[in-house]
Amino acid sequence: MRILTIDLEDWFHILDFSKTEKPEQWNRFESRVERNSNYLLNLLEEKNQSATWFCLGWIAAKHPDLIRQVAAKHEIACHSDVHQLVYQQTREQFRKDLQRSIRTIEDVTGKKVKTYRAPGFSFTPQVNWMIDVLAEEGIEVDCSVFPAKRNHGGYPGLPQVPHRIQTKSGHLMKELPIGLKSLAGIDFVFSGGGYFRFLPYELIKKWTKETSYTMTYFHPRDFDSEQPVLEGLSIKRRWMSYYGLKSCSDKFKKYLHDFDFVTVEEAVSKIDWESTKLVEL
Repeated sequence: MRILTIDLEDWFHILDFSKTEKPEQWNRFESRVERNSNYLLNLLEEKNQSATWFCLGWIAAKHPDLIRQVAAKHEIACHSDVHQLVYQQTREQFRKDLQRSIRTIEDVTGKKVKTYRAPGFSFTPQVNWMIDVLAEEGIEVDCSVFPAKRNHGGYPGLPQVPHRIQTKSGHLMKELPIGLKSLAGIDFVFSGGGYFRFLPYELIKKWTKETSYTMTYFHPRDFDSEQPVLEGLSIKRRWMSYYGLKSCSDKFKKYLHDFDFVTVEEAVSKIDWESTKLVEL
């Protein structure tokens, strides 16, 4: 099972960077999200391929026509309202952000939001309450688990395949995590973001063939080699954010040609959830 997902953000939605971390700063930057999303939409249309788009409520409010265009042929899910790391919020701050994003997206699309992904995969052991809040606000499927350490937290030890999460409060959540591959003792995510841009395509293809479950995640900015370079980024962050932009489109076209993908909604309908592992948090 290979799941195709896109995190619908603009090019300046970079985490842990002081010049872009707050919504009040974003209007200073040129928006490129419509241009880049339309490029992706056209590629997917050519392949007759649907995807799940994890949308920021902020984007839905600023670009409602784009969101309606996406929702006409693709599944729309929630990626928060203003793209803040979960573990930097209180439980109530997170709830209010989630409520705003769901309300905005549903008002724009007229469709119920049932699926969520945390910005930066920032679901960590310190914020297990996130699952309770998601369930209480009507979310049925979460895609926030990154089962290894990473810059934005991660949740080492959780399964790398679909599973169910049971909270102490009794809430039950279907989880579709990111999967990993190990190379020289180091865990890699090969199926999206900077990892996809960095790794050679033949290795991505090989690992995808070897893996029975692959969760992908792309961003419109991944395909925009002409986007501005943010001033003040460290050398490491600049490399992580901009490396491989020129070659990403060709790699993505090959990926769409070489593999068949499903949306999150389609994946959920195909999985026998009662046979998946139940994890208690």
